[in-house]
Amino acid sequence: MTDRPNPLAENLERVRRRMAEAARQAGRRPDEVFLVAVSKTVDPARILEALRCGVLALGENRVQEARDKWPVLEAEMRRRGAEFHLVGHLQTNKAKDAVRLFDLIQSLDSERLAVELDRRAAEIGKVQRVLIEVNTSGELTKFGVEPGEAALLIETVRSLKALQLEGLMTIGPLGGGPEAARRAFRTLRELREANGGPARLPVLSMGMTQDFEAAIAEGATMIRVGTALFGDRG
Repeated sequence: MTDRPNPLAENLERVRRRMAEAARQAGRRPDEVFLVAVSKTVDPARILEALRCGVLALGENRVQEARDKWPVLEAEMRRRGAEFHLVGHLQTNKAKDAVRLFDLIQSLDSERLAVELDRRAAEIGKVQRVLIEVNTSGELTKFGVEPGEAALLIETVRSLKALQLEGLMTIGPLGGGPEAARRAFRTLRELREANGGPARLPVLSMGMTQDFEAAIAEGATMIRVGTALFGDRG
């Protein structure tokens, strides 16, 4: 009698193979790129399965959804040392809940939000890890600080005592294929180089299911993958 195949484990292995091959093609080590499994709209039972398959970080888009799932996920995540990331847009009025829930907030995109996150983190004695989201594609539908304004926001966040700036995040363009994606990701890498380089901004979070190979080629240290792991969710 043979074990039944585990589709989620197979998907995870397939993604890891793609990551490793993209890293090799770029002359990088596979262990230079960290995988965040984007679990928005995925039911907690499947997320627990992903954790048991070896996922080490979960990314949620909405604070409310994450808050609802947390009681079911908390024990398993703590047992495995897994991280909880906010990868979607954060409204200032949700900052209090965000700093209580998330290890890393990837979508800091304004001075106003930075100040509120700093205040809320200080209230609970936490140093909140953050990434600054940059709109590198110029698409009006996307959130993120404009590339020309990123340096000022970087300095603002660095001045706040309860925030720890770890790097930059971006979302690739909706169209244009691999070359357009690479241009957007290259812009983020160049912004990092202009603002202290990897020593001061070690994390480049860029690349999702459809474009993470291009992101790895341009230096991504973190990718955010949902569909390739959990399937289409509408």
